[in-house]
Amino acid sequence: MPIAHADLEAILKDGFPDAEIHIDDLAGDGDHYKARIVSAAFAGLPRVRQHQLVYAALKGKMGGELHALALETSAPA
Repeated sequence: MPIAHADLEAILKDGFPDAEIHIDDLAGDGDHYKARIVSAAFAGLPRVRQHQLVYAALKGKMGGELHALALETSAPA
């Protein structure tokens, strides 16, 4: 079962309340998204760790409700 755009955004906002989040549905099917997340939580962390934090915030939805998520993460300038 796919995840709705609004639900994905709410989950990410819950995990990163300070974040600027932009989400694109890449295939129009609710299974393939691209997310750009800018959060202070990523400051000083390598990209792999930043992405691990995002996956942790998704609480197991990756590979289930969410098939693919292309990530762009960064800390505010």
